[in-house]
Amino acid sequence: MELKQTTINDNEMEQATLKMPGYAPYEYLLVLEPHEDLKNRVKEVKEEFANTYQHPMARWTQPHITLVNFVQYAMMEQRIINKLKLIAMGLPPIKVELKDFGSFPSHTIYINITSKVPIINMVKALRQSQSLLKINNDNKAHFITEPHFTIARKLQPWQYEKAWLEYGHKNFTGRFIADHLLLLKRRVGDKKYQIAARLQLENLPVLTTQGQLF
Repeated sequence: MELKQTTINDNEMEQATLKMPGYAPYEYLLVLEPHEDLKNRVKEVKEEFANTYQHPMARWTQPHITLVNFVQYAMMEQRIINKLKLIAMGLPPIKVELKDFGSFPSHTIYINITSKVPIINMVKALRQSQSLLKINNDNKAHFITEPHFTIARKLQPWQYEKAWLEYGHKNFTGRFIADHLLLLKRRVGDKKYQIAARLQLENLPVLTTQGQLF
């Protein structure tokens, strides 16, 4: 009896690998979250925007300030948490001040952050973790350079133009003390994020180079 020879191409091999539990790719967000009262006020703004400008995505996303977003395999998660926890321990809590609205033409409207420097310094410290956050050379971690509080993104041109005529003149003020980082995750292809870790900002004299041991 003649045996048929089977071959597996590179794509099939890759798909088979991704089905292995540790190799499932996840999307991660490292964020600052406001206290409950401010979170609810921002939710009201997002809800109003969603209803007025036919953009339901605005109501789906939770109010937060993204610091880093990246894709990585599930098996790397604990090492990433260990590293981020070590960095967070050495960082102080910061005051975040919000005032009025800004935009990225022609696709995003957000609440302005007037206290950007402490957040930018925090992101610089978080760059120590970037080698762990890179799944491959084509998918490196994105560290934000312009902190903002998103109200709506991925807007169509008409939505942006019409909404900015209104929000460019609207007022909003708020503030909160950021005393922790929140690491969120979702499996690639899923819609909803879940909490992976809550990392306290403790302002301790930590040698962050020790993170290389994890």
